[in-house]
Amino acid sequence: MLSRLFVIMQYLLPRHWLTVLVYRLARIRQPAVKNALIRGFVKIFGVKLDNVRGRVPDDFSTFNEFFIRELEDGARPVDADTNSIVSPVDGTLSQAGTLRGNRILQAKGIDYSLEDLLAADLETAQEFVGGAFATIYLAPYDYHRVHAPIAGELVTAHYVPGDLFSVNAATV
Repeated sequence: MLSRLFVIMQYLLPRHWLTVLVYRLARIRQPAVKNALIRGFVKIFGVKLDNVRGRVPDDFSTFNEFFIRELEDGARPVDADTNSIVSPVDGTLSQAGTLRGNRILQAKGIDYSLEDLLAADLETAQEFVGGAFATIYLAPYDYHRVHAPIAGELVTAHYVPGDLFSVNAATV
């Protein structure tokens, strides 16, 4: 029942206004406010601080800087075993598999076309047909940086339009 109420609230609340509010709160530099936001977040979500680079909350100029915090060097060594699968992020694997043509299964039997999911043209989406995928859910307490075990260069990025909803288990 609470899950259903939470989902209904996702539709009723003014999402754009809330997004703007959170954006502004996350960038406040006033130490007392910023520190209270960080301490409250750490307490509510049980954020692990063992390998964080810097003192929490003092060494972070904003909540947003804390949210995308760096870890100390060597905190996440890449497993050298060639039989290992290494995740690029902290999080929970929620789905993984092989694409069925241009369809990708995401949650509770709902699937999407590659074109819709990637907001890409047909030619770009075709490059991924029959490929493999993994969906990793990052909870608020997770470390929010993505790493690669090899050197590389980002050559393109795409904006995917749509409504912003919470991605917790109840909403999914």
